[in-house]
Parts: sequence; C-alpha cells; structure tokens
Amino acid sequence: MVVAGGGPSGLFCALCGAGAGAAVLVLEKMPSCGRKLLISGAGQCNITRDGEMSSFLAHYGAHGKFAKPALLQFSNHDLVRFFHARGLEMVTEPGGKVFPSTRRAGDVLDILLKECACREVDIHCNEPVLGVAIRHGGFEVNTRRTAYFSPHFIIATGGATYPATGSTGDGYSLAASLGHRITEIGPALSAVRVKDFPYPDLAGMSFEDLRITVERQKKRVCRNRGDILFTHHGLSGPGILDISRDIRPGDRILVSFASSQGPEEAAKTVHAALLRGGRVQVATVLKGLGLPERLAKGLADLAGVAAGSTCAHLGKGARNAIALLVSSHPFEVEALAGFDRAMVTRGGVALDEVDPKTMESRIHRGLYFTGEVLDIDGDTGGYNLHFACASGVLAARSITSNRGRKNNRVP
Repeated sequence: MVVAGGGPSGLFCALCGAGAGAAVLVLEKMPSCGRKLLISGAGQCNITRDGEMSSFLAHYGAHGKFAKPALLQFSNHDLVRFFHARGLEMVTEPGGKVFPSTRRAGDVLDILLKECACREVDIHCNEPVLGVAIRHGGFEVNTRRTAYFSPHFIIATGGATYPATGSTGDGYSLAASLGHRITEIGPALSAVRVKDFPYPDLAGMSFEDLRITVERQKKRVCRNRGDILFTHHGLSGPGILDISRDIRPGDRILVSFASSQGPEEAAKTVHAALLRGGRVQVATVLKGLGLPERLAKGLADLAGVAAGSTCAHLGKGARNAIALLVSSHPFEVEALAGFDRAMVTRGGVALDEVDPKTMESRIHRGLYFTGEVLDIDGDTGGYNLHFACASGVLAARSITSNRGRKNNRVP
C-alpha cells in the first residue's frame, strides 16, 4: 500500500493496513506528519464526540448516508478504546465533545506515529506525490526521489484549508488526473464577513441558541439553530460555522435574537412591548426582553432611534424597524473566511464515484480516498476528525480483507 498524506486519516489507514500484514509506505509532503492535527481544536484535538453513531449522520450535511459505513465500523467508542489501550484517556465535555485528557493534540499524534513505527510502516517526509499513473494493473506513484509501484494507492491528502500545514488541495489534482470528478471546493466551518457590519464594537459578544435562516435571491437556502459570536467583521460561532458550507457571497443571513419565539411571534412581542413602553427608554424595553444592553442600544441606533429616546416618541415605522431587527435581523454576506482560516473544505472528490462501503474508487480498482479530500464535511465538534480516522480504517480493512486477511481490526 502507498498512502499519500500523513494526517490522521492516512496514519490510521497505514497502521491498520500494516497491522493486518500489508507492507505500507506513507508519503508526506511536509517535514513532519500531522501538522493540521496539531492545531485541531485550538491544539486540544476535539477528536470525536459522545453519543450514538446514528446521531452523527445528520451532521454531515446531505452526505451523512455516505459517511454511515465508515462511522459504524469504527465508532466513537472504538476510537476512544484505541487510545485508552495505549495509555491516553479521553474526556467528554458537557455537550458531548471528546478530547484527550491531556488536552494536547501532540499526544494523539505521538501515539499514531508510535503505532505506525511498531507496525513497521515506512514513512517518508518531505516527499510529496507529484503524479500517479496506472501501470500493469497497479499504480506508479512518482515523487522527486523515485517512482513507487503498488497495487493499492490511497489518497489521504486532506483538503485545501490551512495550507501552511500542507493541505493545499494536492489530492484533487491527483484524483482528477485519474479521471475522477472534483466538485466545487470552498471554505467550510467558516466565519462570515458581513457587508457594512454594524456591530464591530460588540466583537466577542455571544448569543445562545438563536434561529438562523439563510436566503439567496429571496429563496430560503437553509435554517439552523445554534450559538452565534460577533466578530469585528461579522458572524461566527457554531450556529454559523455548521451551515457555512451552504453560504455564498451575496446571501442574506436572518438572525432572530428572540430565541424562544419564531420570527413572526417575536416581532409582535417587540412591537407590543414598545407600544406599552411609554416614558421608558427604548433600549431599556429591549433589555427587558432579554437582549444584552449593548446590543439593545446598537439595534435602536441602527433603526435610527436617538440614544435615550423613550417609547412614547417612537412612530410606527421606528417600532416596525426595531421589531424586525430583533426578530429577523438581516446581515448581507460579503465573503467567507478564506482557506487560510476556515476549518475544513467543502467539495472534493465526487461521492458517486467512490464506494462508501470500502472507500474504493468506482473507476479504478485499488484506488482509495479517505478523509477531507472527499466531498464530505461535517459540523464543528469532532465530526470531521472522526470521519477522517474512520474512513482511513475502512479503506485499510477493505484492502486487507481483499488480500484474504482474516484479522484486520485495529487492536
């Protein structure tokens, strides 16, 4: 087996294949393996999450069905047991995120590399794959040093985000050279830059469990509920990150700051409160509805209401404007954070050309794809890293079982 890419997906594929008796070579373009893994979860490595595997499937956009075989054959419990058996415990946070107990991504990488060494995986760093060709029923894999031949070639090169770690989209060109279709790639799990963002002074303010709707040319693209964070230039937080795969420049993001009510009901509640407010200041009434004081003042200002104005001085137009901003605040998307800041890549190797039960190409026998190079991306919170590991394991098991191996489990 020749594996292109020394991230978690490639390393799990390598150690699983070698554990079943296969000779494995990993070709890594960077001076060391796992550089993107080391910065995952702000260096703490949110490797998976707690819960039933069936609940994972809804967290991969429209592609949960494709991810299902990999996730079920190497579950979150399997992943935790793997590291537990090697002396690294995992802890579960409230909400379900799973981290190494040391909170060090480097400890996760060390175990993967040690396991590869124990199983005699040959790892060549500073040796990027420059090209691959079909030769004699197998694959001729070319690097600057030499050409390698193998009946099995695994593309585990990751996506195109955080290019400084080595994820520069190399796998897409390799796949395309072998006849695979690449769907449009773009940043995902990405913060959103808002055109003329009105609240840069509120950067760092967060909101829990808000209703979010994305519209494009007045047609709804998607909906979500989740936490939002104001940045200096726009919106972030899990509620935005998890739907960023579907957001494009020019879209409108409608946010309801009244999380307990639907937009129409919230607008009526705000309108009624302002009508009854009398001599009470507008910002005070909004604060009484549960809005942070600084946001309440910002909303009133955006609606053209002078600071310190009372409700008695509001006309119908001003009341309607404030009610709209609270219940369905529009933000126009200027751009998404670029590949250098987005956590993962949307798009990639087209899934209809890959067998989800094996990770093998439907075009060339012996060619496999794992992890982020595929057109699959998950929500924030451990879903992407888990799929990377699980798909690597599935590919190795598929290869070694085809070679007649009876024991290809990850011990």
